[in-house]
Amino acid sequence: MTIEMIKMSSKGQIVIPQGIRLEIDASEGTIFAVVAGKDSVILKKIETPSKEELIRDLKEIAMKGEIKSNKLGIKESEVSDLVHKLRKEKRK
Repeated sequence: MTIEMIKMSSKGQIVIPQGIRLEIDASEGTIFAVVAGKDSVILKKIETPSKEELIRDLKEIAMKGEIKSNKLGIKESEVSDLVHKLRKEKRK
C-alpha cells in the first residue's frame, strides 16, 4: 500500500499521484465511488463491465425471466399490460 500527501485546490480538486494511479491501474475516465467519514475520504475504483460482459449478463437475465414467465403462464403479449397494472398498484 502506498501513502502520499496531496493538497486540495481552491475548487476542491485533488490529483491522484501517478504512482498510485499506476498501482491501481487508473487512467482518464476511471470511475470512483467516494465515501466520507468523520475526517476521512475513501476513493474506491469502480470496475465498469465490458460490452461483452453486459450482453452476457442481460442474456442470462432474459433467459431467467423467460423461464419464470413460462412457469407462471405469462405470454409476451401480456407483459405491457401487467407492467402498467403493477405501476398503478404501487402508486396507491
